[in-house]
Amino acid sequence: MDIEAFFEGMPFADLLGVEVTEAADGHAEGHIAMREELSWNQDRMMAHGGVTFTLADTVGGAALVSLVDQPVPTIDMRIDYLEAGTGDLHAEADVVREGGDVGVVDVAVTAEDGTPVADVRGVYKTG
Repeated sequence: MDIEAFFEGMPFADLLGVEVTEAADGHAEGHIAMREELSWNQDRMMAHGGVTFTLADTVGGAALVSLVDQPVPTIDMRIDYLEAGTGDLHAEADVVREGGDVGVVDVAVTAEDGTPVADVRGVYKTG
C-alpha cells in the first residue's frame, strides 16, 4: 500500500491540506501549512484545535498502517493542547503497541519553530 498516497487521497485530510511525508516501520511524519481558513482567530493566525487533532489523527494512523498494511479506523484519541499553533504544524508519530485488535500510537505536534503544540495518544482498530 502506498501509505502517503492513501492518506493524501482522504477527502477531509486533502481539504485541510494534511500531508503525510514519511511512514515506515511504525513511525510517521506529516505537516499542514497554516492558512487563514484553518484559524480560529480572525485577528491572528492560530490553528483551530480541530486542525491540530486531524493532523495528529492522520499521521498517527499512518504510523500504524506502516506496520499492518490496512486502513485503521480511530477508536479513541486523547489530546493535550500545550500551545496555540501559530504557523505551519508538524507531527511525528510512533507506534507504542501493535497487537490483537488494537494499536496505540503517540503523536507529538509542534510548530514551525519546534514549540510543542500538542501531545496525543491515539487508539486504532487493527483487526
